[in-house]
Amino acid sequence: MSRKIYLDNAATTRVKKEVIDEMRSYFDEMYGNPSSQLYELGRKSKEAIENARHTVAEFINADDKELYFTAGGTESDNWAIKGVAFANKKKGNHIITTKIEHHAVIHTCEYLEKFGFETTYLDVDKHGMIDLEQLKSSIRPETILISVMYANNEIGTIQPIEKIGEIAHEHGIIFHTDAVQALGGVRINVKKQHIDLMSMSAHKVGGPKGIGGMYIRKGVKIDNFIHGGGQERGKRAGTEGVQNIVGFGKAIELVQRDFDEHVEKLTAMRNKLIEGITSNIPDIVLNGHPTARLPNNVNFSYRYVEGESILLLLDMEGISASSGSACTSGSLDPSHVLLATGLDHGTAHGSIRFTLSEETTEEDIDFVIETMKKIIEKLRKISPLNK
Repeated sequence: MSRKIYLDNAATTRVKKEVIDEMRSYFDEMYGNPSSQLYELGRKSKEAIENARHTVAEFINADDKELYFTAGGTESDNWAIKGVAFANKKKGNHIITTKIEHHAVIHTCEYLEKFGFETTYLDVDKHGMIDLEQLKSSIRPETILISVMYANNEIGTIQPIEKIGEIAHEHGIIFHTDAVQALGGVRINVKKQHIDLMSMSAHKVGGPKGIGGMYIRKGVKIDNFIHGGGQERGKRAGTEGVQNIVGFGKAIELVQRDFDEHVEKLTAMRNKLIEGITSNIPDIVLNGHPTARLPNNVNFSYRYVEGESILLLLDMEGISASSGSACTSGSLDPSHVLLATGLDHGTAHGSIRFTLSEETTEEDIDFVIETMKKIIEKLRKISPLNK
């Protein structure tokens, strides 16, 4: 195996060198507890947290006091949904979400059903896009929350977030979006897009694992999720992981610095890969929206073959990819996202997701196209499904 090509950046990204350098001193030199404000070491840690908070908040056009640090996107999703549900249960018990949400949202909604809450799961079209008219018709007097992910982690489809936010606010409903995959790939403006709650994660944008963020618009009624001390202005207890927060802030600083150039390059590479696979391999389906999609996401289904076999052969060539969400990679079931778009089980089983980064080169793309062509030809020759 002479080369290594990592194309699973939707699962996680390499922590950038500048981020590691920024974090390093907070492990040994600047190790104070930020709650210990009576001496300098603690105050320096607190200052570092607030600097990172400002960087992340400014990037999404939020106020600093509307940004809370969490352990990651899953915690943020849980907090948003459970927090709104339990804080507003006197007002209503109905939640609207979609059939293609991350399991951190879907399983949380299912959990709430034990407490008398009801959930409507919106359909999506073949591109993974929701129908705004179905959203409007699903609203009830007891609807308290609409949760729609900004961009899908498997197929990359970007939802009309601003319009969804407008609909929610016209009906006095809180709007949450899971922006874990969108952060760093699209311009987010929480005020302009009428977002009340938003989930984020650092390790999708070159930051460390184990740290995320939650935007909570001022005035939103939401319960605390983790109880204990007074950290995060009393809303999220537990001693802060200063080094991880600093890393999150630095990662966002780098995203902001290179945003336009980064998105332009990724989009060009993505289109090159889509065109190359489409031109060289027959009987395939491009999953996700053809244009309203993340700049680094390429997801195809290859008929008559299994995704797992493709991944194993890709790995032998030094290429890392995915057959869906990293959180469900151990499951033998086809992707719930692909099934929701109308794919049959057999076709859905043959899906491969490539997600690019700024490290991806044109030579990498050429090699992947050629390798995929050989792999699919080889597997189809021995496939009992290929007629």
